Amino acid sequence: MQANYDLLARQLEALLDSRDWLTNSAQTCAFIMHSVPDLNWVGFYLQRQPELLSLGPFQGKPACHPIPFDKGVCGAAARSLATQRVDDVHAVAEHIACDAASRAELVVPILNGERLWGVLDLDSPLPARFAAVDQAGIEQLAAVFTSRSDLDAAD
Repeated sequence: MQANYDLLARQLEALLDSRDWLTNSAQTCAFIMHSVPDLNWVGFYLQRQPELLSLGPFQGKPACHPIPFDKGVCGAAARSLATQRVDDVHAVAEHIACDAASRAELVVPILNGERLWGVLDLDSPLPARFAAVDQAGIEQLAAVFTSRSDLDAAD
């Protein structure tokens, strides 16, 4: 079952009626987890220190914390400021295995202007779960989150 990301973006816009980044990030995680099929983890990692991501709101099993920029798929997204879509996380040498059931991962950097605020991380137990349409759709949902949230208040 393919998600209708245009519809999900409109629904997320309606859901995020607060400028509060913490409320909106928690709501975004829950919304994606329950709206996009075949996920086992959705969450934010925030940049609080140079070259380090700290765990933020999430849905799923307990997660790894912290994540250095030089490790894992989240670190690669933070370093490059580019979305990372991985079909098989076990093929990534520096992958951080928080949940052995995860097979595919999609990580979207969240920018506040030109500065990295954090990343939105999605995991799936299905290999090659994320196609280009999912990447574009999740990037669209991340843009809704960014436009509706006061990311400066997170500093």
